[in-house]
Amino acid sequence: MHDRTSFRSRRLAVVTLVLGLAAASAGCGEIDLSESGAPAPLSSDSGPPPAGSALAALEQVEVKGRAPRTGYERENFGDGWVDTDRNGCDTRNDVLARDLTAETFRPGARDCVVQSGTLADPYSGSVIEFVRGEGTSEAVQIDHVVALSDAWQKGAQGWDTDRRVAFANDPLNLLAVDGPLNMQKGDGDAATWLPPTTSFRCAYVARQIAVKVTYGLWVTQAERQAMADVLAECPAEPLPDGGTGPAVLPPSGPAAVTYADCAAVRAAGAAPIRRGEPGFSDAFDGDGDGVGCES
Repeated sequence: MHDRTSFRSRRLAVVTLVLGLAAASAGCGEIDLSESGAPAPLSSDSGPPPAGSALAALEQVEVKGRAPRTGYERENFGDGWVDTDRNGCDTRNDVLARDLTAETFRPGARDCVVQSGTLADPYSGSVIEFVRGEGTSEAVQIDHVVALSDAWQKGAQGWDTDRRVAFANDPLNLLAVDGPLNMQKGDGDAATWLPPTTSFRCAYVARQIAVKVTYGLWVTQAERQAMADVLAECPAEPLPDGGTGPAVLPPSGPAAVTYADCAAVRAAGAAPIRRGEPGFSDAFDGDGDGVGCES
């Protein structure tokens, strides 16, 4: 009887140890310990990546596990589209005007509100006629090439609001594309979604890398490998500048842009200042229209 009890005790101890190790492993969540440390250098058949290429830039991007999506809301990146470049037009219309051809504008809208145009969609390879209106506008959508949720899980949780708003409205990270394909992509990264048009994948991945380098976002190991696989077919693919170039990033944290009053806003050449722009304060907006220091 004593021997049987001793055997059961030893067996229970072994089972407890095994279950404990399994639980410890499961407790790591989405953080993959295999992603720690320096990733393997990237190279092509012709040797190291060319200087200035997306493949060379990818080597400099940090590789880490995906952080939890907890706390993510679209509003973390500002209240919709804003006029970060202060040209009087919101970002959606700026991108439509940039990416469409034969565009027309709503009369009286100072060439801001795009009414119609033709999109050569880079994701599907098809031509889409855009007409603004209920039931038609969604045919062309503005895609965040690096999705906002993906950014949230790979570094943006630690940013202040000004930096997130700049990111969400940066032309480097925005493309006018086929609406249904944009919905299909969701918040996927390169490891889970690539454009159906294979000829555009090099430019697409290069743009994602440019965004992640610009904003200091990281990639997962699977994402890095997917990007490297695409760029293996085009090792000299350059980093894009977004046409108009990336937005000037506001500093993050305590050094973020602030103004004491409207006199300081005007002295900095930032008046009028709009909600969502670096340094905006409700104290500057006496009539509550979202624009401060107007006069």
